[in-house]
Amino acid sequence: MKRTKDWVHTLLSISPNGIKDLSGKFDVFLIFIIVLNVVAIILESVNSIYLAYKPWFVSFELFSVMLFSLEYLARLWSVTSDPEYKHPLFGRFKFVFTPMAIVDLLAILPFYVGMMGLDLRFIRALRMFRLLRLFKIVRYVSALRIITNVFRQKREELVTSLVFILFILLIVSCLMFYVEKDVEGTQFTSIPATMWWGVATLTTVGYGDIYPVTSMGRFLGGIIAILGIGLFALPAGILAAGCSDEISQRRAEEANKLEEREGICSHCGRPFEEHQAESG
Repeated sequence: MKRTKDWVHTLLSISPNGIKDLSGKFDVFLIFIIVLNVVAIILESVNSIYLAYKPWFVSFELFSVMLFSLEYLARLWSVTSDPEYKHPLFGRFKFVFTPMAIVDLLAILPFYVGMMGLDLRFIRALRMFRLLRLFKIVRYVSALRIITNVFRQKREELVTSLVFILFILLIVSCLMFYVEKDVEGTQFTSIPATMWWGVATLTTVGYGDIYPVTSMGRFLGGIIAILGIGLFALPAGILAAGCSDEISQRRAEEANKLEEREGICSHCGRPFEEHQAESG
């Protein structure tokens, strides 16, 4: 039984060898099914297509739910092969609340909720969770895993920049409201209404549905628009620096693995024996 559990855990784990082994081929198969699910969700929104191929959509949804349900149960059963989740009860409980396990559960939950006879409006709202199947790809695509790691490592800096942006948004909205509120026919009727203008201006979108008419308001709007260019560059800079660091770290780890496996220096590409002979 333990050997079978270890084999299932290896099969469901990300293959380090790409598609060269069975685990890698299974990863590609799951990615293919996930992509087809997203395409099906998009096409279902077109009534003419959905009505013409409804039996196909229903059958494919049933197949996908069964497949993803078996995958979820298999992961839950075999996860104790991982030393981090080795306890048969608490290990599985810990695994259930990991981000990817939650995504796996939410990807199949709408189907089973619909079978319980609950309020149809609630079911329709819950169906949007089917789109979370797209996030299952994060488990297999290294580029997406890099981005996930960056968000995890830079979360404090990102939260700080977000708080700063919200603080600036509140200040500029209050200023613009008090500058424009007494103008006849003003659209800056309240601070919340002005905050919509602040978001559009700080992000340099500028829809034009709300705009200042006084000289002071236009002057303030110009300053805020210029401020927004640099303000929203903060999170982008943090993410760019984090991606660069993560990629550099992965390249260094791969180089070290290559050195250990093949005995070749990652800097010059020469065998270590040559270095030892020269130093000797």
